[in-house]
Amino acid sequence: MDWHAVEARILSEIDRKIGEHSLSPAEYEIVRRIIAETADFDYLSALYFSERALQAGAAALAARSTIVVDVPTIQVGVAPHLQQTFANPIYCAADTLTRRHQEKIGQPIAAGMRKLSQRYPEGIFVVGRDSMALTVLLKAIASESIRPALVICTLPTFVNVKDLKKQLCELLIPTICTLSSKGGRLVAGAILSGLIDLAWQAYRQDAG
Repeated sequence: MDWHAVEARILSEIDRKIGEHSLSPAEYEIVRRIIAETADFDYLSALYFSERALQAGAAALAARSTIVVDVPTIQVGVAPHLQQTFANPIYCAADTLTRRHQEKIGQPIAAGMRKLSQRYPEGIFVVGRDSMALTVLLKAIASESIRPALVICTLPTFVNVKDLKKQLCELLIPTICTLSSKGGRLVAGAILSGLIDLAWQAYRQDAG
């Protein structure tokens, strides 16, 4: 059995177990991708989508906006997918600085995020692990030096998610984030991959 058949069977089983829900079709597609990756059905109620976050993210992907991620795992996971669809450039904060500079700086991922956010102020930003990278990103947004098309945040920590959600909402930034301490790189990658698929379906159909 090929992988596509296996994936379809997994998603069908997820649909059967969930049954009725209150998510929009696009939101549900993202959530079922996460559940397929994590086998954790709590994500059905543990993900926050700001108003028009999916639309903003899809439009940015279609416009070939640059994607910035905090750790290599996310970059490696979605890069082949991007090459088959919109071919957006994708950069990783952890790989931005030279080894010499990394040794001098105590928070190399945060420093890399600062540098990339200045270079691509209207990009899509994905933070799946590094809390300092998120802090740098939020400060840059608050100072109005950058204006991301979308922020995806899935930190697996006990960060105050209510404050994070409130801050991003007040800054009027399209946001997809976890609402609990659950999260991580796999979740961030699943969100981004799901969004790429949704955007590709929508914009390819429009083009046709």
